[in-house]
Amino acid sequence: MLIRQATIHDLPTLLQFEQGVINAERPFDRTLIPGAIKYYDLEMFITSPDVELLVAEIDGELVGSGYARIKQREKVYFDFERFAYLGFMYVLPQYRGNGVNQAIIEELKKWSLKQGLTELRLQVYADNESAVRAYEKVGFNKHMIEMRMGLD
Repeated sequence: MLIRQATIHDLPTLLQFEQGVINAERPFDRTLIPGAIKYYDLEMFITSPDVELLVAEIDGELVGSGYARIKQREKVYFDFERFAYLGFMYVLPQYRGNGVNQAIIEELKKWSLKQGLTELRLQVYADNESAVRAYEKVGFNKHMIEMRMGLD
């Protein structure tokens, strides 16, 4: 398995991965609008110095993706000023359970440390138990639960 930076040439596959992420998350979020939607500006992620967009490649096929994006702390009382926000974590279904996500996260951790960052964060739907377990397996801990209520 090769973990490498994404390039513009990867964009068609990355756009497919984006729809894979969206389709996987639809059952967990009834507020997503129906039809085609877009989460990410992937071209900007590929070219930005504040984003590390990685892909996993096996036998010349792209099988997974993930990014780390430098963000400013939300609260002035946190003991860090900037952190790496992870997102776009996607692995083709036939390659799940083979350490692809873990390998991508390890490389994103290395990049984040080189940027002088000491905090990684991500968001995952609480009911997405397999994703929660996968992130706990690589060292993430549950921190806060965001609660919401729809008003009809």
